[in-house]
Amino acid sequence: MGRRSRHLRAIRARIRRGDDGVLGLELATLALVVLMLAFTTIQVGLYYHARKVAQSAARQGVDAGREFGASESDGVSQAQEYLARYGGSVKDAQVSAGGSTAQQIRITVTGDVATLVPGLKLHVTQHADGPIERWTNP
Repeated sequence: MGRRSRHLRAIRARIRRGDDGVLGLELATLALVVLMLAFTTIQVGLYYHARKVAQSAARQGVDAGREFGASESDGVSQAQEYLARYGGSVKDAQVSAGGSTAQQIRITVTGDVATLVPGLKLHVTQHADGPIERWTNP
C-alpha cells in the first residue's frame, strides 16, 4: 500500500505544480514501449516457428528419400508436400537435395519468415541429412 500511496501523492503533486499533460505524454510513451515489446515477442515467435517448420519439412524429406529404392526427388517432393500442408509461416520456400551423396541424403529448406514489420526480411535455412538405406552382404 505504501508504494501506491507514494505514487498517488506524486501524481497529485504534479497536478498542483501545473504539469498538465505530462502524465498523458508519459502514458503514451509507455504504451509505445509496451507495444514494441509485444510486437518483438510475436516476431521472435514467428521466426522460431518458421525455423521449426522448415526443419520438420527437411526431416520429412530425408525420411522419405532415405528409404530403400527411393530417390532424392522423392525426398524433395515429400518436403514440398509438408510445406504445402503446414508451411504457412515459411514464405517462398525452396527445397533442394544439394549435398547428397550415394550414401547420404541431405534436404535443405530455405525461405522467408512472415513478418509484422513492412520491409523487414528474415530468412530461414534448415537442413537434415541421413544415411540411405541399402542392402549389404553380411
